[in-house]
Amino acid sequence: MSQNTAPPRKSTQRAAGGGWAAGGTLFAGVLMLVTGIMDVFQGIAGIAEDNVYARVGDYVYRFNLTTWGVIHLCLGVVVAIAGIGILKGAGWGRIAGISLASLNIVAQFLFLPYQPWWALFSMAVSVFVVWALASDDSYGSEGV
Repeated sequence: MSQNTAPPRKSTQRAAGGGWAAGGTLFAGVLMLVTGIMDVFQGIAGIAEDNVYARVGDYVYRFNLTTWGVIHLCLGVVVAIAGIGILKGAGWGRIAGISLASLNIVAQFLFLPYQPWWALFSMAVSVFVVWALASDDSYGSEGV
């Protein structure tokens, strides 16, 4: 009379779209890291040369290009750090990633007069990052 007492197994069943969200989370971390590095370069270009970017139109919100350079440099460093946190699976990385990607959407919207195509592309990437981090239920559950 032997009993078979195997340890309970964790369920590997995920919600619909869970695989996409988990893969999307990894990709979101990579995108955050790349976007952060590109924002750093964008900031350095804005600080170094005021004539690198040309204004497309006249908008209500105006900043000096050096100010935009400092904003992009600081935001880029923080976004890259959050991207590293997401790739490492840190619990704070998900919240920081969603917050910073949302902030990046606003910053790129305000940067539209200087680089409209890049700003639109960066906003689209940030929207994907927010979706991927918000929809993955399994992310960071061990570290929280």
